[in-house]
Amino acid sequence: MSLVVPPYPPVRYTADEPEVSAWLKRGDEPPDYDSFGLFQYHYLAGQQATGGDYGLYRVQIAPRGGGPAPHFHRTMSEAFFVLSGTVRLFDGGDWIDGRTGDFLYVPPGGVHGFRNEDDEPASLLMVFSPGAPREHYFEGLARLGELTDEQRSEWFARNDNHFVQPS
Repeated sequence: MSLVVPPYPPVRYTADEPEVSAWLKRGDEPPDYDSFGLFQYHYLAGQQATGGDYGLYRVQIAPRGGGPAPHFHRTMSEAFFVLSGTVRLFDGGDWIDGRTGDFLYVPPGGVHGFRNEDDEPASLLMVFSPGAPREHYFEGLARLGELTDEQRSEWFARNDNHFVQPS
């Protein structure tokens, strides 16, 4: 066993004494946002709650609820952990079935997508790092039909969602 310790990030908490600052979000709370009954978003730890460190969301997807086409992000990584059901995950090359306990990490610039094509519901955890205002993005999807094609393209770009055609 090596005694060499890999480098840690810089110290961020410098007070002499620890503080009481943890918070709990209960698993049985209703979703923070319901998108047409297809996607239910639980905002577990958004950008504001984590000071921009990361965003953590639990997403419940209805049977055959679909999902986003292949895309990438320039400013953040994204990770998916399948909690239940089967989620089709695009890893940049192929669509693969993600099942309970499966994990997909996508670095910035990595093409990815996810969707539920199954007859059963599915749920997953999504992590964005660093944190981004994804609540704005999730809730804005409902208003895309009100936008022109040019406005829609600008909206996606401002929200760091860049769609691609899979090769």
